[in-house]
Amino acid sequence: MKDRRRVIAIDGPVGSGKSTVAKRVAEKLGYAYVDSGAMYRAVARASLDRKISPADEEGVSRLAASLRVDLRPAADGLNVFVNGENVSARLRSREVSQATSELSRYAGVRAPMVAEQRRAAEANDLVMEGRDIGTVVFPDADLKIFLDASPEVRARRRFAEHQEKGEASDLGQIEKEIRERDKRDAGRKLSPLKRARDAVHIDTTALSAEETAELIVFLMKHKEATLSRG
Repeated sequence: MKDRRRVIAIDGPVGSGKSTVAKRVAEKLGYAYVDSGAMYRAVARASLDRKISPADEEGVSRLAASLRVDLRPAADGLNVFVNGENVSARLRSREVSQATSELSRYAGVRAPMVAEQRRAAEANDLVMEGRDIGTVVFPDADLKIFLDASPEVRARRRFAEHQEKGEASDLGQIEKEIRERDKRDAGRKLSPLKRARDAVHIDTTALSAEETAELIVFLMKHKEATLSRG
């Protein structure tokens, strides 16, 4: 393949299985794994801790520019550090999810985070997942994937995650929040959630994470073989 780092970009809406699938693809190929959403969640967590409303675009943008967000490999994926503090265990609450959806629309937040994401690829072959990886962060990615699933299935997956963690949740409310999140992500002016024209669309409604990961690995190896012959 090209004499540079390889990038697999995986985009899709909340609950489509991006994180689990991307981790497995990275493991199978020996690539680094980067969860771009973790960076925005880190900013959301920091804003909530500092009592800065996610609706305060100027305040959140100033905060984002002042933060150092590091993603470090861990046994179960990634640890997220904000200014040297490991905040990984505090990024998956519904409060953080809602704040992330709001503040990730801001140019003043996205610019420093996109810069960090691109730096992560300077020395590593990687699998990066998010909502604008194939369209904005790495429009020249070697392989672009768009994962999707029905809102009902995505809600059930999130509900199961909450149950596994012992968190109280309501399936109907989760589905409502997912539909609202989809609308916000697809409708935002800056880096909206959409499928890149050259992305492979994979509906994970009836696929397991392992089956989806195997398919992506096959596609990447097929592409590598095709390019090496040509």
